[in-house]
Amino acid sequence: MNQVFIALGSNIEPRIRYLKEAEELLLQHPQVELVASSLIYETEPVGYTDQGPFLNKVIKVETSLEPVKLLDLCQKIELDLGRRREIKWGPRTIDLDILLYNQENIKTDRLILPHPFMQERAFVLIPLSDISPKLFLSHVNKDISQLIDEIALEDRKGVVQWQQTNGGIE
Repeated sequence: MNQVFIALGSNIEPRIRYLKEAEELLLQHPQVELVASSLIYETEPVGYTDQGPFLNKVIKVETSLEPVKLLDLCQKIELDLGRRREIKWGPRTIDLDILLYNQENIKTDRLILPHPFMQERAFVLIPLSDISPKLFLSHVNKDISQLIDEIALEDRKGVVQWQQTNGGIE
């Protein structure tokens, strides 16, 4: 089985429902099994900043799907949950990014692994550290803890553990 880390993010209400539905749809596939799940974090947007805050998490799954077939599944789930790609880094119902597929290096027109920006993003590294803090990333020759230490304190402080506050409905 292949060990895969996937980042999930949403900033269109109801954000928590989109995160949960995306994870459920992913795990309904007979070739995808959940191994671990991070806490949920609220983060300010990166890139295009004229939008609401995101909820982010990372999951670790085992799968027998090949990388492109897993990407197809992720993109189908995004489409099924109403994802529209109108503005680069813009608002989205759900975003599913494959971060790592084993320790493979893959570069195609559709998929680059490891994810090319993951080591720069606190909103990816902090949830990833929840489930695998000593995970070594060979493409940057560092583990997750080292990478988090290198990210600006201001960026790390912008990743806050999310707490549901309105009786379970967002």
